[in-house]
Amino acid sequence: MELSTEQKTEILLPKWHTELSIFNKVKPQIIIEGNILDKFIYPEDNEYQQRGAIVDIKGYLYAYYKNLGYRHVIFFDHIKGFYNEVCPDEEIAACIKDFAELVSQEVSPENRIEITFNSRGSNGHDAADIINLAMRQQVQSTVIILDFASRYIIAPDRVDKNDVLTFTCLQKAVIDSREVIDPETKKHLKNSLVFLTNKVNDLPAWFYLDNPLSKTIRINTPTKEERFNFVDRQFKFFFDKDIYNAEIGNYSDEQGQEDLKKLKEKFTGITEGVSYTVLNDLRILCRNQKFHIKELTKVVDLYRYGIRENPWEHLSYDDFENAEKEFYQRVKGQNYAISKTLDIIKRAMTGMNGLQHSSHSKPKGVLFFAGPTGTGKTETAKTLSQKIFGDESRCIRFDMSEFSQSHSDQRLLGAPPGYVGYEAGGQLTNAVKNNPFSILLFDEIEKAHPSILDKFLQILEDGRMTDGQGNTVYFSECIIIFTSNLGIFVENEQHQRVQNVDPDKDSYEVVRDKVKSAIENFFKFKLNRPEILNRIGENIVVFDFIRPAVADEITNSLINKIRREMLETKNITLTLKDSAVELIKSKAQNNLENGGRGIGNIIEEYLINPLSRHMFARRITRDAEITINDITSDNGIITLVCA
Repeated sequence: MELSTEQKTEILLPKWHTELSIFNKVKPQIIIEGNILDKFIYPEDNEYQQRGAIVDIKGYLYAYYKNLGYRHVIFFDHIKGFYNEVCPDEEIAACIKDFAELVSQEVSPENRIEITFNSRGSNGHDAADIINLAMRQQVQSTVIILDFASRYIIAPDRVDKNDVLTFTCLQKAVIDSREVIDPETKKHLKNSLVFLTNKVNDLPAWFYLDNPLSKTIRINTPTKEERFNFVDRQFKFFFDKDIYNAEIGNYSDEQGQEDLKKLKEKFTGITEGVSYTVLNDLRILCRNQKFHIKELTKVVDLYRYGIRENPWEHLSYDDFENAEKEFYQRVKGQNYAISKTLDIIKRAMTGMNGLQHSSHSKPKGVLFFAGPTGTGKTETAKTLSQKIFGDESRCIRFDMSEFSQSHSDQRLLGAPPGYVGYEAGGQLTNAVKNNPFSILLFDEIEKAHPSILDKFLQILEDGRMTDGQGNTVYFSECIIIFTSNLGIFVENEQHQRVQNVDPDKDSYEVVRDKVKSAIENFFKFKLNRPEILNRIGENIVVFDFIRPAVADEITNSLINKIRREMLETKNITLTLKDSAVELIKSKAQNNLENGGRGIGNIIEEYLINPLSRHMFARRITRDAEITINDITSDNGIITLVCA
């Protein structure tokens, strides 16, 4: 794809192009590493490449060096030998022939010098010898570009004798490089050797370290400005011709132009870290799938997740307008926590999340649930999952006490190549790849190893993570929830664990302030990770203790749930007299330190277990009526007094 005439305005020069322009004049050896397999927008217009064309690195370098005036721009790899397939077809034979004559080599039938990296040529010269001859001649300016340079040796730390001789010869070629004066232009051009490699340390370290004749230039993925430049100049080619012509008129006025700019900026933001190749893939996909202009950003979801409709965009405002009532039915006595949680969801639904930040790829929401055990933190997360995605199983829970060791990050994010478990991937990254639209619940986050907390910094900031297999996993459609009991107990000066808050003395406001303060102290002073706290921001949600009035509500709710389940599944009508209910409530009131789970344990001990014994003894399986008049205890054995 090329730019149209009206689009041929200023094109940003990539940083690596600028570096190349500076150092090609003074360094005879250039090593280009990084994103070399990408495609690039060529920024200059000359006879060798049209400005704005999308080309690979070889096409880019060929046009660049020819534009500088080099007579020969020759490529080499250990499969093809010396070649130049970048220049026009009619010039290939002449180009290789001239180069062959330059180094006194014969031309193969395919117009190539077919020489592998360490094999001997017909006249006793191997590839490095030919390069040496080309670099030290002063007749015609020459640049030789070695492709797949990282594959010339097995491993940099195990270079054999032939490899050492070869790279020594190449180093000598660089040392002996001569400057050539073009007879027509009078330009002074230094014969140069260019290496294309994924990583510079794939080459022998002695070959480039502390080498004053060598310069390493890294190609990174496009910057924010370069991505915007791409979408701005290629914008009309993102859409089917008929769709573009029919809709572009809607953006002709001042407001329309502003909306169009915001759309391009949002697309630029959510494509952070992607290559030009992926940007071009998105352009082709958007055009082929006939997306409308206002749907530009949806093509990213289609590319990443294989879906065209984002579930977040189909949440009903009506469903969430009265969502508090549904939450209150499942989570008792946590009005503030529920309200704060739903604010995060409403912010995500309205597209207001992350507006204060520069990144457009942050998670949909980040919450830190703190407070006593058994107060509804996990239940709130599950309710949220049910409400948003219609399925509690979309709340994926990780018990962070299982990730307390230094190597635990490999279990979570995947082991690096060569390590045990590499093929399996990471538990977290696999879960998000399989369910990109989900709630991630990290339980007891304070028990995780600090190395894992460091990984969360990138997830919370960029919304993405590269797993051990090199795949990028996106968290931008997830809600991330951390839970913790921090702040309920603290260490005193004697390093003893003491209670920080007292439900009998402290109001909820006091509990909230004390717990937040303890959490801040933990991250700032104990972990020395204040940046993690900054990523969470003001989204620390403190759950209150289960207080007596709420305990009665929970008890009634659990008893009614048991009665309802028995009637629906077994057609058994269960009735509890007031004395039986009051006994259960009194026992629950004495077990509030364990929260809602403690009340559930009381229900199990004083109702479910003796009821099961009663039904078993009387062979009651279904279609019956059971009335519990009272509950008695004899030497710890709980017995129901039934009608």
